[in-house]
Amino acid sequence: MRLDILTVVPELLQSPLNESILKRAQQKGLVEIVIHNIRDYTLDKHRQVDDYPFGGEAGMVMKPEPIFRCVEALQAERHYDEVIYTSPDGIQYNQHEANRLSTLENLIILCGHYKGVDYRVREQLITREISIGDYVLTGGELAAAIIADSVVRIIPGAIGDEASALTDSFQDNLLAPPVYTRPAEFRGWSVPEVLLSGNFAEIEKWQEQQAWERTERLRPDLLK
Repeated sequence: MRLDILTVVPELLQSPLNESILKRAQQKGLVEIVIHNIRDYTLDKHRQVDDYPFGGEAGMVMKPEPIFRCVEALQAERHYDEVIYTSPDGIQYNQHEANRLSTLENLIILCGHYKGVDYRVREQLITREISIGDYVLTGGELAAAIIADSVVRIIPGAIGDEASALTDSFQDNLLAPPVYTRPAEFRGWSVPEVLLSGNFAEIEKWQEQQAWERTERLRPDLLK
C-alpha cells in the first residue's frame, strides 16, 4: 500500500507516522507513507495556501490551486483508489471502514485546515470524506494519523501476532472482553478462574459472553 498525506503542517505528522507499528510496517515494505507539504505546490513567493472566504464569513479557506496541483501530480504517477478528505461532514469513521481501506492499494488523504478547503476541491477531487467524531480539531492532521494507524496495523504482516488484530474491539461490532496478565492475584483481586483453567472452549465461551455483556452495558448502539 502507498499512502500520500497532503498537509500544510507536515511537522505534526512526522512522529506519529514514524514510530511503533507504522515504523515497522514501512521498514518491512508493507506500506509507503509519503507526506506532502501543500506549500510546495504554490507559485507565489509567499507560498500562500489560504485566502479570505467569499461572502464575508470569518476565518480563512484553503485555496484550490496548490491542492489540485499536488493531487493531479500524484494521479499522473499512479492510480489512487480513494482521495480522502478529513472533515466533520464526512462519514463516521469506524473499524469496518478501516478494514475496507486496508484492502486498497493507493490512498491520498487531504488534511483540512483553517475553515476548510475551497468547495471545488471537495466536488472535483475528493472521493471519500471521513470524520473521526463530532468535534472540531485545529486541522485534519491528527485525524489523518488516526486513519493511517488504524489502516496500517491490520495489513497482514504489520503486527507480529496477526490474530491479535482480529480480536480487537469493533471487529465484530462487539467490545473486547477483559484481559489479564500476571500476577494471578494482585492486592486481593484475582484473575477469573476460567482464564487459569486451560480449558480453551470454556475460555472462549467466557470471552464471548463478556464481550456481549460489556457491549450491551457500555455501547448498546453497536448491537443495533
